[in-house]
Amino acid sequence: MLHNSIIKKIYFTALIILINLSLTSAQDIKDIQLPQPQTEIGKPVMQALLLRSSSRNFDSKPLPLQEISNLLWAAIGINRTESGKRTAPSAKNAQDVDVYVVMQEGIYLYDAKTHSLNLITAGDLRQYAGTQNFVKTAPVNLIYVSDLSKLGNPDSDDTKIYSAADCAFAAQNVYLYCASQNLATVVRGSIDRTKLAEILNLKENQKVILAQTVGYEK
Repeated sequence: MLHNSIIKKIYFTALIILINLSLTSAQDIKDIQLPQPQTEIGKPVMQALLLRSSSRNFDSKPLPLQEISNLLWAAIGINRTESGKRTAPSAKNAQDVDVYVVMQEGIYLYDAKTHSLNLITAGDLRQYAGTQNFVKTAPVNLIYVSDLSKLGNPDSDDTKIYSAADCAFAAQNVYLYCASQNLATVVRGSIDRTKLAEILNLKENQKVILAQTVGYEK
């Protein structure tokens, strides 16, 4: 039988290896520079409207980075570089909407100005992206967050309406892109907004409005 001291050394060595592997894996997850969006692809808008629908049957297969790039640009990307205006309108051009991307690798914040994904936290946290079971395995869940302070008085009824409308504009852009590219999607209000705000480390006036799941049809 192995001596206790040898067993302890083996155990300690194995523990160090596991820790180093975990650290290496965490370091591998970082910000992502997205490829340029493919603006010449897709079905005509009337065909996309004809095909637009909601689905709750998602394959777990990951989306290619190019698809994610196109998807996020469609949502709130910059389509007029001289003014910085977006594919989705916003009240007073406040550009109050941020899109967080929840994937198996981690949670990212889409930066429209650099067309990149900034890492918020590493790890698979898809279970917090909604209350339905399919969000846990779908490849992409989008979280729409509005900074109410950019729209005026955060407590006013007008601000609440504007923030909801601005998020809905972005979500509809995603619907049309998915219809055009044969992807499944559904917009959702069934989310734990308090828990998500904590995970995303939101400021007081940043509010989770909607979520949207995207992936291949199962």
